[in-house]
Amino acid sequence: MNEENLRANYQKIDEKIRKAAERSGRKREDIKLLAVSKTQSSAEIKALKELGVCCFGENRVQELEEKDAELKSEDIVIDWHFVGHLQRNKVKYLMRMENCKMIESVDSFRLAKEVNKRARKNDRIIPVLIQINIAEDDNKYGIKAENAEDFFKKIIKFKNLEIKGLMTILPYLDDEETLRKYFKELKNLFDYLSENIKVLTELSMGMTNDYQIAIEEGATIVRIGRALFGEREY
Repeated sequence: MNEENLRANYQKIDEKIRKAAERSGRKREDIKLLAVSKTQSSAEIKALKELGVCCFGENRVQELEEKDAELKSEDIVIDWHFVGHLQRNKVKYLMRMENCKMIESVDSFRLAKEVNKRARKNDRIIPVLIQINIAEDDNKYGIKAENAEDFFKKIIKFKNLEIKGLMTILPYLDDEETLRKYFKELKNLFDYLSENIKVLTELSMGMTNDYQIAIEEGATIVRIGRALFGEREY
């Protein structure tokens, strides 16, 4: 996609985020736009960074490594979030990347343990989000909401994890009422854990088809790919 189209898409999304934030009693700067850049070119990432996008999400470790190296060779530093299902044998590569600023998809105790171990070996404390399968969708990873409190109590001992908040991926739904219900449930869980276990600051929920609803229900991070870059070509 050319830079002019990227700019137009970004400006439309930015305005929609601003309005949704206002509807939720917040400001535009309270919401982070995470550009999901999987399969997109380094040139497009560079253009969006110049427009003001602060962070980018990738779901494949090798692709993330390659893009990071290419952009660093041009003295462009990107704040990356890993947003996909993370295999434990790939954690070591992420922990070697100083520009990997967050793992948004910690979805099991074994993964949390491995991330903590690899972060310790690399002398890092890595921010993470706990993925909650709030819709109990068999096609999605994540901790069930009913198990979230026990899960937090188990992993809070890991000194090289900085647990920042929660993340969810909902099934694709056209029903706004159902979407809003799931987002409300995750926000309620977020508030409960913040009050009873640990203060949380980030709630990553909402993608291209539902990010405005997610913001209205309390999201602090929205993950947007298609609305920015257009349909992906695989």
